[in-house]
Amino acid sequence: MNIRPLLALACAAGLALAGCSREAPPPAEARTAVVRTVGSTEAQQLTVYAGEVRARHESDLAFRIAGKVIERPAALGAKVKKGELLARIDPQDVEANAEAAKAQVVAASSDLALAKAEFDRSKALAEQQFVSGSVVDQRRAALLAAQARLQQARSQSEIASNQASYARLVADRDGTVTATPVDAGQVVAAGQAVVRLAASNEREVQIFIPEKRLAGTAVGAAVLVSPWADKGKVFDGVVREVASAADVATRTYAVRIAVPKADEALSLGSTAAVVFPSAGKPAIVLPHGAIVQNEGQAKVWVVGSDNTLSARAVKLGAYREDGALIESGLANGDRVIVAGAHRLAAGDKIKPVAEPTPVALDIKR
Repeated sequence: MNIRPLLALACAAGLALAGCSREAPPPAEARTAVVRTVGSTEAQQLTVYAGEVRARHESDLAFRIAGKVIERPAALGAKVKKGELLARIDPQDVEANAEAAKAQVVAASSDLALAKAEFDRSKALAEQQFVSGSVVDQRRAALLAAQARLQQARSQSEIASNQASYARLVADRDGTVTATPVDAGQVVAAGQAVVRLAASNEREVQIFIPEKRLAGTAVGAAVLVSPWADKGKVFDGVVREVASAADVATRTYAVRIAVPKADEALSLGSTAAVVFPSAGKPAIVLPHGAIVQNEGQAKVWVVGSDNTLSARAVKLGAYREDGALIESGLANGDRVIVAGAHRLAAGDKIKPVAEPTPVALDIKR
């Protein structure tokens, strides 16, 4: 008896039974996504500029006389006190001039003493009629000339002493060294910048504003300043100065923001954000990662009550540093995906995580 057909039939039956008893695969696990509830983050429209922290008073310090720099203890970034030595030039020549001027004072003093003695002698002889009056007049003129020469020598000695002190360049205020264009060994001319010193008492932020937005910027306007290195700190600022002419290269206007209560968080040369609040109505702001462009239409993923995603078209306003303005398409209470929108699809089920939670930060990373 041929049993091969029976074996084939038995195998087929076994496979059929096995297929019937196989369990269905488990449903895919819902993906975790960061969700923001529209309305909780509504804020006024803000205009944000990036600027550089500067000192209000910053000056280039230089020697009043020419010479060879033999010492420059002021290093770039060093904090100095008023009267502290910044640089020194070779003092040999000016010190020699000062000594020569002192010697001229001594010589002029001796000439004055001799002229006074001659005048007194001639005056006494004239009273006894041993010399004429013209001799007395000559001695008087010589005495006055000697007095003038002594005064001239003293003035020249004072100038030479001052020039000797000019061989030392000292800080005229407390501040921070922001530039050192000259080093030891160089020969400098009088007035050539050696050290740039920024005063430490007042900090400002310099920004540049385009012409079309200049009309809304006025001196005295209140702004907010936040250092980029520490976004948790916010300082009150005020517009102190607006340039009257545009920069030749960028065609923007320089604006100085005074920050009266600035601390070390606004270090010189660092970057800070300057926020100008507008008087417009509140607007919805979403991160750039929440918006998906599909066939020229901006869309966002809205989370339904059953945590299922659906695409919704929105109308975008201006793009800002912190996100994009949504003019229409969303209502208060809508839940929107704010991170990784390009990886999702309509109908996906997600496990929502509120944006402020620490888990959301890990998801964003």
